[in-house]
Amino acid sequence: MAGEALIELRGVNKYYGKLHVLQDIDLTVGRGEVVVIIGPSGSGKSTLCRTINRLETIESGTITLDGTPLPDEGRALAELRAEVGMVFQSFNLFAHKTVLANVMLAPVKVRKVKKEDAARRARELLDRVGLASQAEKYPAQLSGGQQQRVAIARALAMDPLALLFDEPTSALDPEMINEVLEVMQQLARDGMTMVVVTHEMGFARSAANRVVFMADGRIIEDRAPEDFFTAPRSDRAKDFLSKILKH
Repeated sequence: MAGEALIELRGVNKYYGKLHVLQDIDLTVGRGEVVVIIGPSGSGKSTLCRTINRLETIESGTITLDGTPLPDEGRALAELRAEVGMVFQSFNLFAHKTVLANVMLAPVKVRKVKKEDAARRARELLDRVGLASQAEKYPAQLSGGQQQRVAIARALAMDPLALLFDEPTSALDPEMINEVLEVMQQLARDGMTMVVVTHEMGFARSAANRVVFMADGRIIEDRAPEDFFTAPRSDRAKDFLSKILKH
């Protein structure tokens, strides 16, 4: 088990109108832990991921990061977001800036890092995701897999306490998925705290410390990957696995 709790959700509820999308969610993510959230479409996985850095507000319950409750808005919220990196389905890179400039931007603007220091660090991170040679290119000149790896480097540039991944490979062509998952596997090995919403069961099996299975806005199972995949306890999970793991 990883160290102390870094992310904690207690009794979290979220509605869209009458739809109860998150129902009494309790979840703890330890420092250095990789938690993969899986489940059928519409189960609340992405919403849960997005509440952790307040991209989605909640109606009730508490969310704490490193022992501090999530602020509602304003400067404190901006500071919190700096501590929790997010990698989305779409890469959200600035099209008019080079790859290097994309990775440097937040440290310079938010953390007030000197440009030359930010550039040096950005090049190190691009090297880490296998893109050192692409620094001067623009996002449109890269493949989807390369753009997503830039987005990961950009998230890492803020030295976040944790990284959230919301279906980071679902917009990619199949041949590009592995290059992104490999970077994520390496981050997991390096001890980065990660919450990953994904359909990639191989990644869940090999990189996760825990698999959280959601259905209908609830956490149904929260277990070690091997236990979950070999012996799911709930009918919902058995049904889900039988559909996706075509043996």
